[in-house]
Amino acid sequence: MPRSIDVPGLAHNAPIPVGARVANVLCSSAIAGKDPATGKLAAVPADQARLAFDNLKHFLDAGGATLADVVKLTIYVKDDSVREYINAHWLAFWPDPAQRPARHIVVHDLQHGMALQLETLAVIA
Repeated sequence: MPRSIDVPGLAHNAPIPVGARVANVLCSSAIAGKDPATGKLAAVPADQARLAFDNLKHFLDAGGATLADVVKLTIYVKDDSVREYINAHWLAFWPDPAQRPARHIVVHDLQHGMALQLETLAVIA
């Protein structure tokens, strides 16, 4: 049975958790570039990317995982203009090319002014 994972400041408006864990598998819902202190989306895409990756780390911590446990990261982007910001954080989180998770970027019409959203799957060792 899944155990809901919630992170202060990252809650969704819909009645869904930030993610769920079953045994050693952790899966997120959409993780946006919101400031957890205010609950507001950052105004510019570079800040949204920074906050989204920070929020990913907060989610992993809450679920008992680390960056080393991430096996896949799916990134939804409004357009390709945020790719350089994504890559900067990607390289900072996973600098070793031999130990990076799978990654997939999908161009999608995001709502509420979001430039990107992250979804992750982690298998906790």
